[in-house]
Amino acid sequence: MYINSPGGSVTAGLSIYDCMQYIVPEVSTLVLGQAASMGSLLLAGGAPGKRYCLPHSSVMLHQPSGGHYGTAADIAIHAKEILRVRTQLNRIYERHLTPTNRDKKMTVEDIEKMMERDYFLSAEEALELGVVDEILASRKKKPEEGDKDKEGT
Repeated sequence: MYINSPGGSVTAGLSIYDCMQYIVPEVSTLVLGQAASMGSLLLAGGAPGKRYCLPHSSVMLHQPSGGHYGTAADIAIHAKEILRVRTQLNRIYERHLTPTNRDKKMTVEDIEKMMERDYFLSAEEALELGVVDEILASRKKKPEEGDKDKEGT
């Protein structure tokens, strides 16, 4: 799945995420440009070992936002819902982030603290945090025709 996204609807993003997890074939993710907000969750939700970015890609994680106006009771209902969604998203990130510089996985509390504000990552930082598994800097060359050593035969 190629991703170049500033983010978008949480419900639309979660429906894509659910499909990625449901289908039998593993989903490889590759960010070209940016994977922000919901785009970062889809990037992280790719199959382990198959989450990639290009060298100048950027990733941005943050908590969900929303706005509502109306009666105090309606505002309270929407506030409760956005907090529920935030918890749901944080648990998804917890499941998929695999930091390279830590002995253990990140906790929901670590993720909540990290995402108090917009959290921008370079390709290298996304790799360290475990949003991606590899930065694709150059294409792997195909073996030359007739070069049996490279073909393994």
